[in-house]
Amino acid sequence: MLKKPVFIGVNRFEGFFRLSASSSVFANIARPYASALFDLASETKSVAEVEKNLSEMGALISSNEDFSQLLASPVISAEAKTIAIEKILAKAKLHKIVANFIRAVARNDRLFVLPTMIDAFGELCAKARGEISAEVTSAVPLSKKQLGDLAKTLKTKTGKTVTLDTSVDPSLIGGLVVRVGSQMIDSSLKTKLNAMKIAMKEVR
Repeated sequence: MLKKPVFIGVNRFEGFFRLSASSSVFANIARPYASALFDLASETKSVAEVEKNLSEMGALISSNEDFSQLLASPVISAEAKTIAIEKILAKAKLHKIVANFIRAVARNDRLFVLPTMIDAFGELCAKARGEISAEVTSAVPLSKKQLGDLAKTLKTKTGKTVTLDTSVDPSLIGGLVVRVGSQMIDSSLKTKLNAMKIAMKEVR
């Protein structure tokens, strides 16, 4: 299990700004890396372990703001980032393939795309298992039963096992917004109320 590293002063750099690149640019950079890693993991029959390690790394990045800013910052040198990454790798019990992969990403000064690479690798793993993912947004957290029923419904509609990526948005008031690939199903009360308001305006 990866422990949260402590970086003092990373978010105090004057003039610090986030790299403003579109998600499509990030995805284009990430795909070749993720694909190469997946091929290597497949050859060594270590896909499951690599996926688990990367998932832990992704969780660490998401939960530690200083670490996330360190990776994304364009004002911190690649050398400084590499030193920080090496400290993490020295403590973390990662598969050799994962550790070497992260080192290569650091050497190529692409750590700012690491979270996207992790997501892309996860998508390749899911595809290999015949799975697809669905983004589910609800007004309140869904119960295990509700999530189970939704997964079964989506599996019936798509013919594939569906993993749910959930988030909560109180502004929806009620109902759900489900996105599977390019298809979106919006049954939120907020959308229905907005549609009703538009309809009322049109009849005036």
